[in-house]
Amino acid sequence: MECMECGEKIIGRSDKKFCNDACRNAYNNKQNKDSTNLMRNVNNKLRKNYRILSEINTEGKTKIPKKKLDGLGFDFNYFTNLKIYKNGSEYKFVYDQGYKILDEDFVLIVKN
Repeated sequence: MECMECGEKIIGRSDKKFCNDACRNAYNNKQNKDSTNLMRNVNNKLRKNYRILSEINTEGKTKIPKKKLDGLGFDFNYFTNLKIYKNGSEYKFVYDQGYKILDEDFVLIVKN
């Protein structure tokens, strides 16, 4: 049997896949990394949006000027899910932090 990462001969158990922890870690890191720049960029934007919402919304519900989010670099095009409530309210979520655009000037941020 050969190591799945470096190709060295494996000594030990018959079901062993890697010759050592370094090879196992290197192999798994390659498998789990973002495979394209697009994915990496989208994930970075989602992380940034989440960080902005989390830092502003410390109380669980916060109303702020939309310009403040714009000024912090929040990108309204990136969110993880959309939730429409029975009353027709539409909230966009970045993981557990949601927001609703109230009008041209204000945004309501909520934590789900």
